Amino acid sequence: MTRRSIRLNSASRWRSDGIGLATLLIYFSTLAAATAAVDPSGAVSLPPVSIPFSTFASDEARKQFVESVMHPSTPPPGSSIEATRRFYDEFNSNLVDRMRKRYAVVVKSAMIGGVVTDVITPMQGISPENQTRVLINLHGGAFMWGAHSGGLVESIPIAVIGKIKVITIDYREAPEYHFPASSEDVAAVYGALLKAYKPGNIGIYGCSAGGILTAESVAAFRAKGLPNPGAIGTFCGSVVDVKGDSTFIAPILGGQPFTEKPLSAFDLPYFKDVDPDDPMAFPGVSNTVLAHFPPTLLITGTRDFAMSSVVRSHELLTQAHVESELHVYDGMWHAFFIFPELPESNAAYSVIVHFFEQHLGR
Repeated sequence: MTRRSIRLNSASRWRSDGIGLATLLIYFSTLAAATAAVDPSGAVSLPPVSIPFSTFASDEARKQFVESVMHPSTPPPGSSIEATRRFYDEFNSNLVDRMRKRYAVVVKSAMIGGVVTDVITPMQGISPENQTRVLINLHGGAFMWGAHSGGLVESIPIAVIGKIKVITIDYREAPEYHFPASSEDVAAVYGALLKAYKPGNIGIYGCSAGGILTAESVAAFRAKGLPNPGAIGTFCGSVVDVKGDSTFIAPILGGQPFTEKPLSAFDLPYFKDVDPDDPMAFPGVSNTVLAHFPPTLLITGTRDFAMSSVVRSHELLTQAHVESELHVYDGMWHAFFIFPELPESNAAYSVIVHFFEQHLGR
């Protein structure tokens, strides 16, 4: 059946262009027959559907999405942790090369607080207002990979666009280490930086596992008696476990098979034997802990499996009266801004830079 235009006139009555009432009724009855079924528990069974890519997203994003679905960048099944780390290091190193063609930086390794870090500074220099400010990046990678190259992907554009020093931390990872090893490493670096920077001039941000770790670290600072940083950013992962609608819907929108048991953070080796109600692991379970958070920036996409948890995190932070800001990019997937060519990535970089400019040293 050919769909023709149907408009609602000023008197709120249907007016059709060439569609009779009988045809209109058949059209809507056909739609009704194809609608999803809902059972008493609220579960929805979807009929076969074809969902187009977001009309709000850029052409560059659409092309990258198709490329990522058609040629997914994942290690072979059954790969060892060593092989998996090599795989993602090669993947991230390719992205670093693409980043460095756009953003000129100087990268140096440094031991800070007894922890290995990479220090990224813009080639054009740090701006005068940022001479006394610094950002800490906590890379993603399921708490198992992403050191160095993954951290550079998340740090290079922010350092150059923001004209600020960014320090990315090689924190301890699973399966060799478990919670709370990573947040202890972040606290060690943060404590060392407090000797050179005021706490209000230090910002911390991370994506995916790094977003979760950012929230954990704030809880760890409080437990250790350390002052709050000036602001934080939790992207594609935040103050609660990965749950909600997006854990079911996003994989389908990413061209993956439906699963009745989506991945939880507690399925990761890093969280072995961790109590789900431990606010040091997920601060969102405690309003008391959240109430002490600094201004927080949250970023996600509508095709990110972590979107629901990020949106929920923003809701909980708001309830705890924490100044927080949420940005959701339509059509975007988990950690979409690792691809520097996307207009959406550049929009996210600008949001991140502006947020820290507004809050550090305030």
